[in-house]
Amino acid sequence: MTATTAEPNDLVPQGHPQRWLILGVICLAQLTVLLDNTVLNVAIPSLTTELDASTADVQWMINAYSLVQSGLLLTAGSAADRYGRKRMLVAGLALFGIGSLVAGLSQSSGQLIAARAGMGIGGALLITTTLAVVVQIFDDSERVKAIGLWSTVNSLGFATGPLIGGIMLDHFWWGAIFLINIPVAIVGLIAVLRLVPESKNPQGDRPDLLGALLSTIGMTAVVYAIISGPEHGWASGQVLLTAFTGVAVLTGFVLWELHIPYPMLDMHFFRNQKFIGAVAGAILVAFGMGGSLFLLTQHLQFVLGYGPLEAGLRTAPLALTVVALNLTGLGARLVPKLGTPATIAAGMSLLAAGLGAIAVLGSDGYGGMLIGLVVMGAGISLAMPAMANAIMSAIPPEKAGVGAGVNGTLAEFGNGLGVAVLGAVLNSRFAALVPAAVGAASLPAALAAADGEGERRRITDAFASGLETSQLVGAVAVLAGGLLAAALLRRAERMESGPAGPAVKDPAAADSAGTAA
Repeated sequence: MTATTAEPNDLVPQGHPQRWLILGVICLAQLTVLLDNTVLNVAIPSLTTELDASTADVQWMINAYSLVQSGLLLTAGSAADRYGRKRMLVAGLALFGIGSLVAGLSQSSGQLIAARAGMGIGGALLITTTLAVVVQIFDDSERVKAIGLWSTVNSLGFATGPLIGGIMLDHFWWGAIFLINIPVAIVGLIAVLRLVPESKNPQGDRPDLLGALLSTIGMTAVVYAIISGPEHGWASGQVLLTAFTGVAVLTGFVLWELHIPYPMLDMHFFRNQKFIGAVAGAILVAFGMGGSLFLLTQHLQFVLGYGPLEAGLRTAPLALTVVALNLTGLGARLVPKLGTPATIAAGMSLLAAGLGAIAVLGSDGYGGMLIGLVVMGAGISLAMPAMANAIMSAIPPEKAGVGAGVNGTLAEFGNGLGVAVLGAVLNSRFAALVPAAVGAASLPAALAAADGEGERRRITDAFASGLETSQLVGAVAVLAGGLLAAALLRRAERMESGPAGPAVKDPAAADSAGTAA
């Protein structure tokens, strides 16, 4: 009884007097990390020219960052719970700033890929600690609203990356999109040291280093197989061997987590249908948004002929819609009225409809694409806060760092998977329509090698057709995932409010109460 009652005293008291100012500080740190998920998208033409980067190189520049993050987020969350969330936040800002400096000064594709992977380490520490701190400093009455604002920054980072990148590329060379992170990291570092209180769980588990290694290797192998499939053939020995290796390593990861006393991901969480439903939705929201933005920026530049800044500006309506709706607290107000399942279903349906609108209406100009972006933004503003809150409420509060790690892992893995899968669909469709251009390393290379204006037009039309197919695949996946997530969450709520007793709105709280008893 003594140990149980002493534990909350080591955590930051909920309802911290400076909680809103602290939220602003940690959101600034988080925004910098999230921008780098999409900031490279508008730099693709510059990278293919200045670094002689192939399409696969560009995909690895994007995926190296997200894959390292997704592999380390759970370990970072566990370390934050045990050693202190403020301490890990400071370490993450420092590592991210150093990695940005190395990336900005890279001289080859290999160097940039390696630097992006290094930045992913700092990003993992930052993403886990920001959400964990939010959970600790806000009480139950304000937590949904705070997570809504946190989710706004989450979406803003993904959506405004192309805009920030376009502005920088319009005035500076491509390396500036990384160097701009350095002053932001310094300001964030100072603010965190002065304002953010320390919090930790003294009984936290030690980091699961082998688990982190297995998850990183497994996910990297699976995504590599998806990326290389169109080039080498889905039935080739290289692709099949890589895919089998990835699945085998991830299976080993699951078995390892089940048989150790300090797992970074407690597999028993997956017995909670509320947790599973939120997991499915979170992956597919990130899948649709990350993959869509990767394709959109290429469509705007390669097909419609916009420059980097113009392309970035034309993706801004997505971010503006998310910000406008979340700042009004629409999602936070709808959750108690409609319930989490209905809110997630509505948001995911809107996101799928937006992707479909872009595919059907955006091929001939920007007008149809604008409609799709606004609808996507509305869907994201509803679905993401509800899913983040569902995930965090399904995990014990003393495991806030691990919970944030789970949420961040899903977002990062979904984003990387979206880029890989939708990029693979695009490449496969393009290769089927223009077999002669398959040997080209990128669309600009294929256009440069084209014989006459008619051939160039045929290549551009094939690329646009591939983009349309990819967006439709993303829309179907998001819609199916949204309906599945809503169904699982609805079933979990019915089980909690069954004949055994009254509804348990917070399984984590119930677990804590049982422990105290």
